[in-house]
Formats: sequence, structure tokens, C-alpha cells
Amino acid sequence: MTLRVLADSVVANSDVLAYIPSPSQGVWQIGPFPLRAYALCIIIGIVVAIWWGERRWQERGGRSGTVLDVAMFAVPFGLVGGRLYHVATDWQKYFGEGGDPLDALKIYQGGLGIWGAVFLGGIGAWIGCRIYRIPLPAFGDAIAPPILLAQAIGRLGNYFNQELYGRETDLPWGLEINLRFDDDGKLDMMNGVSTGVVEKVVQPTFLYEMVWNLIVVVLLVQIDKRFRIGHGRLFALYVAGYCVGRFVVELLRDDEATHIAGIRINSFTSALVFLAAIAYFVFATKGRETAQMLQPDAVRRPWPWQFAELRAVGANPEVIEPVVGAEAESDDDAKSETADEPDVKAESETDVKSTEDESEASSVALGKSAAEAESATVAKPSGSATTAEPDSEATPSETSSATSKASSATESGKSAANGVNGTKNSAATGNDTSAVAEGDTADRS
Repeated sequence: MTLRVLADSVVANSDVLAYIPSPSQGVWQIGPFPLRAYALCIIIGIVVAIWWGERRWQERGGRSGTVLDVAMFAVPFGLVGGRLYHVATDWQKYFGEGGDPLDALKIYQGGLGIWGAVFLGGIGAWIGCRIYRIPLPAFGDAIAPPILLAQAIGRLGNYFNQELYGRETDLPWGLEINLRFDDDGKLDMMNGVSTGVVEKVVQPTFLYEMVWNLIVVVLLVQIDKRFRIGHGRLFALYVAGYCVGRFVVELLRDDEATHIAGIRINSFTSALVFLAAIAYFVFATKGRETAQMLQPDAVRRPWPWQFAELRAVGANPEVIEPVVGAEAESDDDAKSETADEPDVKAESETDVKSTEDESEASSVALGKSAAEAESATVAKPSGSATTAEPDSEATPSETSSATSKASSATESGKSAANGVNGTKNSAATGNDTSAVAEGDTADRS
């Protein structure tokens, strides 16, 4: 064989060399437990969506941990909704001739309808948002790109399951579908292992959808940064963008599906949901929510069917009354401030009592001094009469002067004591100081 003939042979068969190979298996046994690539891709997508959604929610002003809290409702609802939609649209596989109804519960074998997942997952998210008192539209805007990224990651699971592919093709990027068999040699495309036998080469529609999802994710992020879209309008763009790609992908598929008038049911669903998403984007409130509006109990949220009230909240959130929780929090703050008042009163009473004690001590000391002075004055004439000579007795005028001084000292001690009593009575009853003074004067009289 000459080099020219060999080169022509390589060129003629170059498309075959470029085919995308399928994995030999999609399930690995780890002891008694099967590790399924499809389930692993779904779990990774959910984790990435929660992580990125949490970051986006905080960047918009929301509280940390909110996305995870709401995901506890949205994820289980979404999984159930996705499975219900798949079973409802492909019911012949489970309830038709040769079908096993119990297979409808085997979600690990694949089969999640995105429309059911978004619808029922949205209901779960709405329940979570009502419980944690945050606006659902703003929450949807924060998690829209992460959800679509999770869908792109989940499409890798279809690759391992050899599903969601299109018609046969001879394109260089065609996907090889291999036959898989179990340990007993029976055909088992889902759980078996490939023998390397290629059944057919098909359009890798799962890959088309994954690439389209990634493109829409980038567009959503850029649009959100440039135009600051809010009030659920970014989520509407996510839904509309996904519908466009899904509609085109459905036209390339020829696997088993429910048809209406010769058209796959998912094509009808994509068209209808696209129109609804565009209508919401056009008529919803413009702009973006403030960080205050994303806080729990920030504003009283209307119900989803109260369109006029929803638009009013978006246009002027300041006119919305705070919810009961916010009012209760305000009442608690007022009670806390009121509870601090007894401490101030106690400190004031302590200061008054201290002042009274000092005055009383001072008055007692003054009274003692007066008593000592009186005693000393009275004792002085007696001593003089004993020691002095008979012709040196004290005159009546001197005795009268000493007695007058002693009486004056006694009156001063009484006045001081009465002053202390007047201070006590004034602090206890709050009477006017002048009234106490008048009472003291009356006592002296």
C-alpha cells in the first residue's frame, strides 16, 4: 500500500476516528452498595447550586445560610416533581404492557423531568421563603444561574446512563452507544458493563443541552451585573433561555416519548413555558430589591396571586407596614429600655440614702459636741465653788451667762437633728423643703 492510498484511507475514515466513545459502565459496586454516576452528578449539581446561590444571595444583601435553609424544602420537592413529570409523560414504561409500576420509584435509574422539578421545587422554595419571611422573587434571581449550572452538571449523568441522545448520525462528534450486559450475560443497558460492541452512533443531545446551559449561565451573570435585574425577572430569563435550547434539542431526539399531533410533549411544554416566562419578564416590577427588603420580616409580602400588591412592594417598599415579627422585636427593645429604668432609680435612691447617712452622722457628732459643751459649762461653776475661797464666789451674772451658752448649744444640737429628720422625710415623701423648715420652726416654738 502506497502512502497516497493510506492517506486517502485515513481521510475517508476520519469521521469514525472522531466519534465520542461512551463509558463502559455507569454503576460501580462498592461492597453491597452501588455507586451510580447519575446520582453522583445530581448530588454534585445540588451542592454547587447551594454554594454558589449562597454567595449570590449574600452579595445581594441577604443573610448567610438562607439558601441552605430554603433548599431543605426546594430540593426534596424538586426531586419528587421531576420524577412525577417523567412518569406522567412516559407512563407506558411503567404502567403499560410489560411495564413494572415499582420501577417508577427507582429514581436512580434516571428519568427526571426538568419541568416538574422546577414547578414542584418552586412550590417548595415558596414554602421555605414564607417560613423564613424572605421574598421569593429575589431568592429566585439569586439562584437562577446556579440552578442552570446544576442542570448542566446533571447532564453528565445522562452520558453515563447512555440516555437523552438523538437520532443516528455520521457527524464527527457523534456518540457511540454500546451494548451492556449483566453478570449473567443478559442485556442490561442501565446497570450492565459494555463488551465494546457499538450498537449505533447518535446525536449527543445531552451534550448540546449541557453546552447551551453553560452559555445561558454566562449570559445571565453578565446581564445581572450590567442591568441589576430583580423581582424575579432574572429567573424568568433563565426559564426562557432554557426553553429555547430544550425546544431545539427535542427536535433532534427520537427516543421513546409521548407525542401530541406528532410532536413530542416536551416541545409543547417548552413553548408554553417560554411564553409565560417572557410575559412575566415584561410585566414584572423593574429594578432590583434593596438589601433591606431581603431581610426576614423586612416588609409584609403579598401572596403570589396579588399582582397589584406585588408591584406596589417593588415600586415603593417604604409604604409597606412591617410584619408582626418586626413589631414584636420593636416592643422587645422598648421593654428592654424600660427595664433599665429601675437601675437608674436604684442608683438615685442609693445616692440620697448615702447623703442622708452622712448628714445624720454629722448631726449626731454636732449633737455630741453640744452636749459635751453643755456638760462642761455646767461642771465649771460647781468646781469653782468647791476650790475657790469663800469671798470669791461666782456672781449671778456669770452663772446666768454660762447657763445661756449651754442652752444655746443644746438648741443647736436639736436643730441639727431636726434637719436630718426633715431630709429623710423629704426623700421619702417628696414634700417641699420649705414645709419641713416650717415644721421645725413649729417644734422649736
